[in-house]
Amino acid sequence: MGGDHGPSVTIPAAISFAKREPEAELILVGLENVIRAELKKHHAENLPRISVQHASEQVTMDDPLEVALRRKKDSSMRVAVEQVKDGKAHAAVSAGNTGALMAVSRYVLKTMAGVDRPAICSILPNEKNGPTYMLDLGANVDCEPHHLHQFAIMGSVLVSAMEGIARPTIGLLNVGTEDIKGNEVVKLTSKLLQADHERGALNFHGNVEGNDIFKGTVDLVVCDGFVGNVTLKAVEGLGHFVKSVITTEFKRNIFTMLGALIGNGALKAMKNKFNPSRYNGASLLGLRGLVFKSHGGADAYSFEWAIRRAYDAAKNDVQAHLSTMIAELMPRSTETTQEPV
Repeated sequence: MGGDHGPSVTIPAAISFAKREPEAELILVGLENVIRAELKKHHAENLPRISVQHASEQVTMDDPLEVALRRKKDSSMRVAVEQVKDGKAHAAVSAGNTGALMAVSRYVLKTMAGVDRPAICSILPNEKNGPTYMLDLGANVDCEPHHLHQFAIMGSVLVSAMEGIARPTIGLLNVGTEDIKGNEVVKLTSKLLQADHERGALNFHGNVEGNDIFKGTVDLVVCDGFVGNVTLKAVEGLGHFVKSVITTEFKRNIFTMLGALIGNGALKAMKNKFNPSRYNGASLLGLRGLVFKSHGGADAYSFEWAIRRAYDAAKNDVQAHLSTMIAELMPRSTETTQEPV
């Protein structure tokens, strides 16, 4: 029910995904009459492998966390996450309020043993035609070294499970690659990761800069949520800006339009590669269950990619890999987590 567009986007995306994946089963959570009306609109009211779970409330994009947690206990967001907790679903996907989704998921599912704070992890394209995973993308704006250390461990396990890479390379986002660069949090985090590298627990490449994200220098880039979210929004903005400029310039006159016609194949390939929709779907790592966050402004094509990420994570048994590897790699927690009541 969440996001900027609600069922008019999420329902068509679910229908399309169910048709593409014969093994997938989807539970649509929200106002039953609204969902069934949208299904009927798309002639999918009797589509197999799609069921409806009624939830009488919904969390809006501007609801305070207290409202989402304490007052709206039958919200579509909470009921969806409870499906994961109760074992009725392998993963939950939402385009709703990010802060509320993290808070509700953390409260319902709880964090994994040894994890202080869950983190948001997503992917970006790189020059090597592969994904660069990056976290945290906004869940934790103030971090200590042990938080970034935990993010690196969780991210490494995710990349290994999703991409089949035995020892993913990890880069620590910094203002330079030299060890003397960065603030104290980054410097201390680097020491923790280097110690893991030396004992063979993690494959730490070292410090990386912003341009390394798109070079594909490492498989995983680690940073705090403030830096990660600013980077992500800047990248999304640049992508839309470039698309707008290219479209405008090629429509300028008959000659530029002819050039666009000649280079149509290359332009389509470039558009496809840099389309932000293909990289929609961020994992909330560190929880005792799989939860994926879609961009609030996602269209049906983009939201379907978020469903794809969740489906692939469940199919690759990411949660089991996370549980096993985090238990082996995660140092003892340095902060006591108090769950909201």
